[in-house]
Amino acid sequence: MLKVINVELTFGGRKLFSEVNMEFTQGNCYGVIGANGAGKTTFLKILTNEIEATKGEVILNPNCRLSILNQNQNAFDQYTVRDTVLRGHKKLIAIIEEKDELYASEDFTEAIGMRLAILEAEFAELDGWNAEASAESLLTGLGIDSSKFSCQMASIDAREKVKVLLAQALFGNPEVLLLDEPTNNLDPLSVRWLENFLINYENTVLVVSHDRHFLNDVCTHICDVEYGKISLYPGNYDFWYESSQLALRQAKDQNKKSEQKIKELEDFIRRFSANKSKAKQATSRKKALDKIVINDIQPSLRRYPFIDFQPNREVGNEILFVDKLTKPGLFENVSFSIRKDEKIAFLSTNTQVIVALFRILSGEDQDYLGTFKWGITTSSAYFPQDNQKYFNQDITVIDWVRQYTGTEQAETIIRGWLGRMLFSGDESLKPSRVLSGGEKVRCMLIKMMLSGANILLFDDPTNHLDLESITSLNQGMARFKGNILFTSHDQELLDTVANRIIVIEQTITFDKMCNYEDYLDNIEKR
Repeated sequence: MLKVINVELTFGGRKLFSEVNMEFTQGNCYGVIGANGAGKTTFLKILTNEIEATKGEVILNPNCRLSILNQNQNAFDQYTVRDTVLRGHKKLIAIIEEKDELYASEDFTEAIGMRLAILEAEFAELDGWNAEASAESLLTGLGIDSSKFSCQMASIDAREKVKVLLAQALFGNPEVLLLDEPTNNLDPLSVRWLENFLINYENTVLVVSHDRHFLNDVCTHICDVEYGKISLYPGNYDFWYESSQLALRQAKDQNKKSEQKIKELEDFIRRFSANKSKAKQATSRKKALDKIVINDIQPSLRRYPFIDFQPNREVGNEILFVDKLTKPGLFENVSFSIRKDEKIAFLSTNTQVIVALFRILSGEDQDYLGTFKWGITTSSAYFPQDNQKYFNQDITVIDWVRQYTGTEQAETIIRGWLGRMLFSGDESLKPSRVLSGGEKVRCMLIKMMLSGANILLFDDPTNHLDLESITSLNQGMARFKGNILFTSHDQELLDTVANRIIVIEQTITFDKMCNYEDYLDNIEKR
């Protein structure tokens, strides 16, 4: 359906990728992954001819329509919400506009009548009579109220614009669908609706996303943009990650016999195929794994930070008691207690509610009503959403870490901590002020690991992180033997770490021992 033949792209003398040869076929969903700056979005733009490749060609089958998620939220401000969705099908819109123009003609000739007959036939073939109903169905599925259908795009909220533009991309059943970060700014139920839509989608989908849960649910293949090449692998994100790590471990162990390696990989494929398939997933997802061969599994050269939180002491039975805690204007009379081994996800439609709660519990905000008390065996470490105040000093990265070691540790030990978080060589001598968002987050995680705390508070820790760091953080939080209080927009993190969910709006509206998927099932039934 869509072929890429010997594609190469060079920017300013730098070869972004070369010798890209692959075919994207009907009924499959391809997750495009890669480090920040690797060229994921650029690759999509080559497929749409927005960027011309330095070499090679992209071939789309004749009569196939390609649709892409528009990233410009203000591009359709002059249209209504309904019309914006319809404009996702350019051929249909062209027919409608030509029909309207001809019907409005004062001199209705025989030629006009014949042209209209052709247009009406094409209109019917494109299911034009049901176009508005189809557009409205997509909008409803994404949570846009029917009262907004006739509103101008300029008048609706930015988060609703994202949903309308997504409905526009999905409209009209395009043969090839390209989605760049489609879950950004979507609420959980809208993400779930989109997952189900794509799982049952019969055409070809390419999606760039940092949402691992989304990639796991919808993808039949992973398209990996890495180190100047693009490779295609069967399976979803978890299968790609776990199999590539297994292959990497085997590659490092030169003493393993090849027969033993093959047996391990075959056993892994069988286990994964049995354990990871979900009832709601299309049959093709499992078929992709059934057809995999050993040569499809290749070690990844990606570097993953090692994140491991080790408490200095075990926490006792008394953890935290919160009684009628109130932050005027945000929440009031919030009461709860925490028991041993609980990892609690705090959720709210107003992100400032959780920011304020964690600032109070960490001791950074003293302006509140009510009380809270930590147990005498507890020690906490706090990861704030805004970490800028920690990086205002004119010191190097190595000196930044040194201030949290607690002792005058040797520089080699500090460099070891930096190395495990992917700061190598001269990177440790960079001024802490100029670090990128992701680098600052990795520094804050070093600070938390050095603390030895048995209670961890995380306020949206995956912001600014790439997939590799998010995966490592997820593993570190899941392994942690103490208590965790956290909030996140990463569904996989929520679902694999939390064993209790607390939702706070003005007051607590939900508090239950359950995982995140169970919570979504609960609110979906309301």
